[in-house]
Amino acid sequence: MTDHVAAGPRVPGGDGEPGAAGSRADQKLQALFVDQVGARAPQIEDDIWPPLLIPAARIAEEVDRLSSVAQPADGRRASLIVHPYAQAPGLGLAPGVQVRLEVLLAGERTHPIRHNSSQVCFCIEGSGFSVVGSQKLPFRRYDVWLVPGLTTYFHVNDTPERQVRLTYSNAALLEKLRVHFVDEHPPEESPVAAPAGEDTERPHPVAHVFPLGDGGPLLMSYERLINPPVVPQEPLLWPWAEVKAELDKLMALGPSYRGRRLYLLYNPATGRTNGTTNSFFATITIRPPSIVDRPHRHASAAINYFFAGSGWSRVAGRRYEWSAGDLMLTAPGWAIHHHASNDEPVYELTVQDSPLHLAMDSLMWQEDLKNPPRLLGSQRGFDTNRASLA
Repeated sequence: MTDHVAAGPRVPGGDGEPGAAGSRADQKLQALFVDQVGARAPQIEDDIWPPLLIPAARIAEEVDRLSSVAQPADGRRASLIVHPYAQAPGLGLAPGVQVRLEVLLAGERTHPIRHNSSQVCFCIEGSGFSVVGSQKLPFRRYDVWLVPGLTTYFHVNDTPERQVRLTYSNAALLEKLRVHFVDEHPPEESPVAAPAGEDTERPHPVAHVFPLGDGGPLLMSYERLINPPVVPQEPLLWPWAEVKAELDKLMALGPSYRGRRLYLLYNPATGRTNGTTNSFFATITIRPPSIVDRPHRHASAAINYFFAGSGWSRVAGRRYEWSAGDLMLTAPGWAIHHHASNDEPVYELTVQDSPLHLAMDSLMWQEDLKNPPRLLGSQRGFDTNRASLA
């Protein structure tokens, strides 16, 4: 007999119902057909997570609480900053974006770990260094660095001051997919990636990729499928002092500039997806006093940490006031939003899952609400008036 249900079936043996692979219980599982005849397609606007502001005072309270806890065996004092709409597995501040608040006291270090999620790390208090793979990355306040996936790393506080970090990762998405691998006892040295093209470009008796007929489709061999061209992911660090020197030059763009005064902390290994990691980009923005952005929206979700200045955001029709030290889910995917500074310059770090959408060919972007959205990466994007100002 074929089962048909209206929506939302609970699959026996799913979450909360254990069953070992290959057991008799598994053999009883059957797929369900969910009737979609005449069904209305789900609308994005029906399920947008509301914006969420985490004030600096609440972050400071949690930092103090973590600081008062005895250091655990793995050395990692951490809390997840979770949106109330999130559900386990995959607790995030936005769907697919996990944010951790991490604290190390003077002289402490964490134990080595590795996982297949990648991280954008951001120091908001103190300093120290991270060892990522074979590289030592000394960092100070407001520096940003990348921890690639499946790379052994640990953090050290070799100073007399407390060290506080925000860590953004795609762990929430991988947990949703049930494929987040965490190795708490990693090898001392991470496997070294082969140079780009080392294996896949060697002569081979099998043609790895060849056309099918006269059209555009191609066929690819299994040998290439399981050994794609290597693009090494290197640990990278963007020192705030150097980034700020470049960013401050954008102050010269006057109020007639139609764009956002920011730089992407670009990892060239992400190629056309314009990322800091393959899932996220991190940008640092400067907002001169009394600047109001134009409303826009995009499929990617954006999380902002404001570390200097104050201002407000209007998101999905509601106004939110923020100031230095606040963290905010400022742009849930596809929510109309824009930001403004008060009477002082604003600096902010934005982490957004645009590279993931570009890779999935799903990055809808509407820079001008009077015109239709475009699919960035496969359709032509947008222009600013910067050239005319120059």
